[in-house]
Amino acid sequence: MSAESARVSRLEPYLTRPEPAPTLLKMLVGVQLAGIREDAGLSQLEAARAVGFSPAKLSRIEAGKGRRPPTEADVRRLLDLYRTDAYQASVLVQLLRRAGEPGWWQRYDKRLMPEWFDRLVGLQEAATAIRTFQIQYVPGLLQTPAYTRAVVRRGMPTAPDREVERRVELRTRRTELLHRPDAPRVWAVLDESVLLRVLGSPEVMREQLAHLVEMAGLPHVTVQIVPLDVTHACAPSIPVTYLRFGGADLPDVVYLEHIGSATFLEDRDETEEYRATLDRLADDALQPRESVALLRKALEQRYP
Repeated sequence: MSAESARVSRLEPYLTRPEPAPTLLKMLVGVQLAGIREDAGLSQLEAARAVGFSPAKLSRIEAGKGRRPPTEADVRRLLDLYRTDAYQASVLVQLLRRAGEPGWWQRYDKRLMPEWFDRLVGLQEAATAIRTFQIQYVPGLLQTPAYTRAVVRRGMPTAPDREVERRVELRTRRTELLHRPDAPRVWAVLDESVLLRVLGSPEVMREQLAHLVEMAGLPHVTVQIVPLDVTHACAPSIPVTYLRFGGADLPDVVYLEHIGSATFLEDRDETEEYRATLDRLADDALQPRESVALLRKALEQRYP
């Protein structure tokens, strides 16, 4: 078996995943197409011109971006151009077909799932490790329904009750990720102000902090708190989520959320900068056991 075929053979387990993972599969197809193109000695511009694509279109395909996967016809044109052997082509086409199966989150109204949020949820579903820093709220994957409801109400005070509840339902469904047999490793660093800011009511906060203590007890979840008196902490001014994927040459992804939009970074120099920042924040934060002790103290003193 050639090196190229061996590389593609590592993708076969993804064909039998019980749950669709369209975001992951689009990325896998794109990464493999880019590798096969490079093995064929073609630049992205040369390949795009040869099959009549714009360079932007081929770039999107290789990056695995967009709400929908590329068409099978487009992928086969590329595979024919690269003179891909039958085995490699078969695996990639099967992956592409599975990428067209909707994930559970894609069944929600598009008003709740704009393209950038669709991509985030899909990436979280596929990640093997998720690191996050939050300066205002408890991370979404660690929220209780009542806390989520308070967050949504704060951000959308005029939203109808039905929309609020759909958003709560969506986020609650996302938290099921942490209870799967193949749950990702989650490492959350929170500013202490998150514990002090009352959302909803003291009862909501009591339940939320107790839930954080419980989640921090899971073997694959780490929670650290950056105390307010740590004045030298290199905290970013916006939330940061760092996603890592197992094997298959997939790049790490950094997700930066803004009001009504988001930025995804995949360039290695940029993602490494954020990884280093998260490392420094973890060093500045209390150790996990001390962080849980601080959570318990907040429960006893602020939300008895």
